[in-house]
Amino acid sequence: MSEHAPAGQPGFDPAPILKSLPSLPGVYRMLGEDGAVLYVGKARDLKKRVSSYFQKTGLSPRIQLMVARIRDVQTTVTRTEGEALLLENNLIKGLAPRYNILFRDDKSYPYLLLSGHAFPRLGFFRGTPERRHRVFGPFPHSLAVRESIQILQKVFRLRTCEDTVFANRSRPCLLFQIKRCSGPCVGRVSAADYARDAENAALFLEGKDNEVVAGLTARMQAAAAALRYEEAALYRDQIQALAQVRAVQFVESRSTGDVDVIAAVARGGLACVYLAMVRGGRSLGGRAFFPSQAEDSDLPGLLEAFAGQHYVGYPIPSVLVLECAVEGLAEALAEQAGRRVQVVVHPQGERRVWLEMARKNAELALATREGLRENQSNRLAALNEALGEEGIARIECFDVSHTLGEATVVSCVVFDQGAMRNSEYRRFNVANPTPGDDYAALREALSRRYGKLAQGEGKLPDLLLIDGGKGQLHVAVDVLTELGLGDLPMLGVAKGVERKAGQEQLFLPGEVEPLRLPPDHPGLHLIQQVRDEAHRFAITGHRARRGKARTQSSLEDIAGVGAKRRQKLLQAFGGLRGVIDAGVEELVRVEGISRELAERIYRELH
Repeated sequence: MSEHAPAGQPGFDPAPILKSLPSLPGVYRMLGEDGAVLYVGKARDLKKRVSSYFQKTGLSPRIQLMVARIRDVQTTVTRTEGEALLLENNLIKGLAPRYNILFRDDKSYPYLLLSGHAFPRLGFFRGTPERRHRVFGPFPHSLAVRESIQILQKVFRLRTCEDTVFANRSRPCLLFQIKRCSGPCVGRVSAADYARDAENAALFLEGKDNEVVAGLTARMQAAAAALRYEEAALYRDQIQALAQVRAVQFVESRSTGDVDVIAAVARGGLACVYLAMVRGGRSLGGRAFFPSQAEDSDLPGLLEAFAGQHYVGYPIPSVLVLECAVEGLAEALAEQAGRRVQVVVHPQGERRVWLEMARKNAELALATREGLRENQSNRLAALNEALGEEGIARIECFDVSHTLGEATVVSCVVFDQGAMRNSEYRRFNVANPTPGDDYAALREALSRRYGKLAQGEGKLPDLLLIDGGKGQLHVAVDVLTELGLGDLPMLGVAKGVERKAGQEQLFLPGEVEPLRLPPDHPGLHLIQQVRDEAHRFAITGHRARRGKARTQSSLEDIAGVGAKRRQKLLQAFGGLRGVIDAGVEELVRVEGISRELAERIYRELH
């Protein structure tokens, strides 16, 4: 690659830059004031592509606005268009330019794990596994993983219990009784038989059902011929269970490869991309993605943006099925994966059926999102009318959570653009408040939040909600007035006399009497939604902080239990609850714990 970065000029005259651009593949970056990256794109011919922004008419409104703000153009020349696509999407993920179509990853994909123990365990997994374990996936969502685990339990009876539980069982658990586990923890199955079941489960996950059925059938016939009828019956039950699973599969494929099917729809300023995953010839379901900044995007642009951004850092299947061609995609993905990746644009047979199903799911997901957006728009309009405002679109809400002053947490949640914005949520751990002093905790959180916003960092809300009555609202008014933000619309939300939903009292600054909206008022429903989310977010943060504090303090108070021993105890028993439930004999088994110390730990915790 080589870099080319022409200097910007006042008012921005693109002619000198366009004249110096090469007719080579590469990536271009449009820069605005102060060097802010407005847009990142790739091109087969940089000169032609960049020139088109300043010479073409009929550009979309979004791109016209972007062009008006350009103050400089930087380019990076690459060897191929595929390399340009890979670089483009790495830059988009890292810079999140304002005018690019952006797909945000909420979290990593889940996998199904088959551990590398002597008696392998089935489990749900995210992240990077240890080398000794085998993982299968990715799956589109956690429900698909859990359904697969249930299938494997029913057919192959593999354990799902954690190692600490497995090592301390003295009799079979309920899963053994209902024939969902073969009981390896108490020796009810031999290591060889269990290993064979684990291998069959792996073959099943790889789509090699026929091999599994053939092996089970051969063993059933051999057991029956040797008059081992109970053993033969077990194999028969496995074959029948496997047949039932195969009969109800959503998609049954003639191939055993991994395929991702991608369809997209756009209308009314909204867009949806639906990803359907097929692994081992079996559908695992799908997942809908709603990009931001895609108001005037077309189908090729949506697919290019998704396919490029989505696979940066994620496993790439051997086949992608798309609705239309994306130039350079197969080359870029092959370079990233280190192997050939087939991109199918005009599928036939079963792949065509998969694509039609993905497109239908995209339509349904978009229709649902349109309905939600319309509903939220109506709620916002009703709230503006009830409060006598016009421009309320972004709402922030604060709530305080603690237990008798312990582990105080203040939450801040954000509603914007018709939806809750999880990525903008914040929690404030209040260090040393007076026990039970919600006012002090709220004052600290508001000062920390809006002190930065008052200095121009971030975006101010159009309405500030405070979960509480007049007292909490007065704190908010005082803090924001001190920061020079006293004109920000604020509202205190207090539960009614009977603390029932629909009876909320809404306190406004300077008003003596609270505002009461009817229980079926759309504006009240929006307030309840945002307030309840703030409460949920505060509670989860408080519980996590309180649990951590209690875990540490309970063991830290015991003489002879330092950081290393505390860590070994918690790891051995899966947490403080397990340590409390353990007896002296079990505590002694932990490395570094003598009998005398075990007896002391038991006494202190009971």
